[in-house]
Amino acid sequence: MKKKVITVLLAGAMVMSLTACGGSSDSTSKSDSKGSGDSNKLTVWAWDQNFNIKAMNIAAEEYKKDHPDFELEVIETSSDDCQTKLTTAANAGDYSTLPDIVLMQDNSYQKYLKSYPDAFTDLADIDINWDDFGKLKQSYSMVDDKHYGVPFDNGAVIAAYRTDILADAGYTVDDLTDITWEEFEKIGKDVHDKTGKYLLTSEGTGGDVMMFMIQSCGANYVNEDGEAYIVGNDVAEKCVDIYTELVKNDVVKLVNNWDEYISTITSGEAAGVVNGNWITATLMTTEDQKGLWEITTMPSVDGVDSATHYANNGGSSWYITANCQNVDLAEDFLASTFGSSTDFYDAILPETGAISCYLPAGESEVYNEPSEFFNNQPIFSTIVEYSSHIPEFTKTPYHYEARECINTAVVNIVNGTSKADALKEAQETLEFKMAE
Repeated sequence: MKKKVITVLLAGAMVMSLTACGGSSDSTSKSDSKGSGDSNKLTVWAWDQNFNIKAMNIAAEEYKKDHPDFELEVIETSSDDCQTKLTTAANAGDYSTLPDIVLMQDNSYQKYLKSYPDAFTDLADIDINWDDFGKLKQSYSMVDDKHYGVPFDNGAVIAAYRTDILADAGYTVDDLTDITWEEFEKIGKDVHDKTGKYLLTSEGTGGDVMMFMIQSCGANYVNEDGEAYIVGNDVAEKCVDIYTELVKNDVVKLVNNWDEYISTITSGEAAGVVNGNWITATLMTTEDQKGLWEITTMPSVDGVDSATHYANNGGSSWYITANCQNVDLAEDFLASTFGSSTDFYDAILPETGAISCYLPAGESEVYNEPSEFFNNQPIFSTIVEYSSHIPEFTKTPYHYEARECINTAVVNIVNGTSKADALKEAQETLEFKMAE
């Protein structure tokens, strides 16, 4: 039975690399259905037939067991279209074009809530124990201590390593567990000297490792006032110093784009990867590497009191719009499924590959089944546990712009620009982008 379930899990998880990382589908809305006026029917916008749409339809099936008259219409709408249509409706002052429930990426939502607060429903009365979700996941959909979103998929960061390459250099994954980036650098230099392999790979200007570093400290490249905060940011400077040394010392290989990034991992040029847990789907495409990978925690930033081994990359949540005609129904539906049901999360994991943010789900038998690909580690329960430890940090609508600016600074430093000049340019560029 376990082998059968794991096989299905692997198949379902294949969709994660295209969705949970924060990417959007190329599909467009198949209709312009509005929020339902039917007291038993809800309409939903989501964007992936094999991932979030399938999960929502399974939720409807579960809910109908106790609510046989319930109806759900999911309208396939790309993530970009969800945001565009929301903006159009808000600018027109007419939310009647919106569905009852919409899925939004966590890194995008704050921008829309702050710009259009009247477009979403405050979930003050929803029957959810918020302590069943990690603080960071909750905070993505909160403003002024109010909850607006019901969490869906898990974006907790993992470190994954090739055990065979590590063994060739005399190491195990245990040697890379709960260590600092300084310790990581020492091991990485040794691995490269002995095997010619990099311990890590990252995109030059689009990589996420720098974001993970600072967020694992509960900090960011913007301040609490929403202003660019690179120059004068001690934690940011520390992260830049660490990352620059990793690149200069052949521990991290910088590549030009996503395809090259994936190639360095699947070809064995890099012995490890640090990214959102959805990267496991990509790793599992390499059938010949089954049993050779293991996951663990990411390194922590040296010399920072708030440093942890936990960060986040990706994920999304469900929101009830201002157009919903039956908020009570929408709240009960979301609370009964995504907000509280271990059985539901057990059901969608093998079908979709969606890993729960609902912490009790990590205790189930399904989540604790060993993964053959990852040397029989129970990776799903481990990922849920990681998500409970991610520190909160200042959110910004300019997440991706900040990422690009700080990574460009590192590339410039590696190429000879002084750190002061590179960070000054990054600060000014981010300020410009935020003012557009």
